[in-house]
Amino acid sequence: MIGGLATAIGAAILAILLARAFWVVRAERGRGRGSVPGRGHHRLRSEYFSGGGGGGQSRDYTVPRDPQEYARLFVPADKDRTR
Repeated sequence: MIGGLATAIGAAILAILLARAFWVVRAERGRGRGSVPGRGHHRLRSEYFSGGGGGGQSRDYTVPRDPQEYARLFVPADKDRTR
């Protein structure tokens, strides 16, 4: 009895999640993702709070808008870039 109920609840949750995912994908179809390449940087802020009496963290990230400049961030400094 309990096993069947747990299975039914799990299946219902899964069905809701799948329906929501399908709806979101359809709603976002045709929209451009990301940002338009260009000059300058994007500024991103990430915040984390663990709750309780303290213990939060905050960090700012600067990300170049130029795709080539962004890709260079992932190349090690000692790598030969002429190839």
